Amino acid sequence: MRTPALLSFLILATATLPALAADDLSACLDRLQPKARAAGIGDALFREHTEGLLPDPSVLEALDYQPEFRSPIWDYLAGLVDQERVDDGRALLDEHAELLARIQSDYGVDPATVVAVWGVESDYGRTFGSKDLLRSLATLSCAGRRQDFFRGELFALLKLIQSGDLSAANLTGSWAGAFGHTQFMPSTYARIAVDGDGDGRRDLVGSVPDALASTANYLKRSGWRTGQAWGHEVTLPEGFDASVNGRTTRRPLSAWRSRGLERADGGDLPADDRAAALLLPAGAKGPAFIVFRNYDAIYSYNAAESYALAIALLAQQLRGDGGLRASWPTDDPGLSRAERRELQQILVDLGHDIGPVDGMVGKRTREALALEQARLGLTADGRAGQKALQALRTDRHSPVPAR
Repeated sequence: MRTPALLSFLILATATLPALAADDLSACLDRLQPKARAAGIGDALFREHTEGLLPDPSVLEALDYQPEFRSPIWDYLAGLVDQERVDDGRALLDEHAELLARIQSDYGVDPATVVAVWGVESDYGRTFGSKDLLRSLATLSCAGRRQDFFRGELFALLKLIQSGDLSAANLTGSWAGAFGHTQFMPSTYARIAVDGDGDGRRDLVGSVPDALASTANYLKRSGWRTGQAWGHEVTLPEGFDASVNGRTTRRPLSAWRSRGLERADGGDLPADDRAAALLLPAGAKGPAFIVFRNYDAIYSYNAAESYALAIALLAQQLRGDGGLRASWPTDDPGLSRAERRELQQILVDLGHDIGPVDGMVGKRTREALALEQARLGLTADGRAGQKALQALRTDRHSPVPAR
C-alpha cells in the first residue's frame, strides 16, 4: 500500500488539475477558428487538424512539473551528462564532421556545442517525445496557465503544416509542443529554422542537417560569440562572499580575478576584461562557474540554469576537456541512465508495473520506489538516488530468512 505522505501528495496533485471535457475543447477550438483565420490559417486546414481532438489531461499536469526546476541539480545532470551520452556524442561528431564544419563556417558555433544541444534535447534523435503535438497544443490553448502563449504555438504549428515544411502525420513532441531533433517550439521553428540540406524545406524532424544548422542559427541569433568559451569551472577563496553570484550579476573579469577566483583545472582565466557572472547552482559548497556571453546564448534555448549547464558541460566533455572537478554538496548523488535502468529493472523484478525500463524516472517509477523505500526503512520520497539503488541492490542479494 502507499505511504500516507505519498498518497496525500498524489491526491493533491490530481485534485489541483484543471478539468477539460471533450465538448469544452471542441467549443474552445470553434472560438479560436476566427483568430486562426486572422493569423493566415485556412478554415479547411484548421478544421482538418482540430476536429475530433480529445483533451490530454497529462499535459496539464506536466505544465506544473518541470524537472529542470524541481529536481536537485545533481540528479538532473547525472542523467543528462553521463558516459553514454558523451560516447554517443563523440561518435556523432566523427560521423557528421563535414556537416558540422560547414555549419561552424556558416554560423560560427563549434561542433561540440551543436551536438550537445542535440544530445540533451532528444538523445541524438532517439526521443522526440510521444505527445501528439496538435492534441497537446489544443489542450494547452484551452485550459491551464498561459493559454495565449500556447494558442500562438498552435497557430504557428498549423502554419508550418500549411506551408509544407511539416506533415501532420505522426507529429509528436514534448508535452509543451517542442519537437524535432533539437526540440524547437513551433514559433521558434517558423522564425529560426533553416534549410540545411538544400532540399527547399525546413524539416527539423526528418533532416539532421536542417536540425543542426537551425540550432547553430538559433545560438548565433542569441548572441553567440565565435571562438569564445561558455565559461569555466572556478574555485573560490576562503571566506568568499557568495551573495555576489547570479547570471545577471555581471562584473569585469578583472573584478573576479581580484576577488581570488581561479580556474579549477589550473588554467588561466581569459586575460581580457569581458563581462562575466558567477554561478553557484548549489551554493558556495558546490561547483562554481564563471560564465560569459555564450552561456547566455545557451540559456536562451530553455531558460533554466540546470539546462544550460547540462549543454555546456556535455559540450566540454565532447571536446575532451573533462568533467567537473568539484563535487556536488550531497551524500546521495544522482544516477546515470544506466543506473536508472538498473533501478527500474529491480522494481520490475519485485513485481511493480512501472512501464518500460528506459531510464526515464516518471510517476510510476517514483511511486514504486517510494513503496520499496518504505519497506526498507528509508525515507519514502520516491527519489532515485545512489542510496536507494544501493539499498535495492543489497536487498536483492540478501538471503531469504528461514521460516
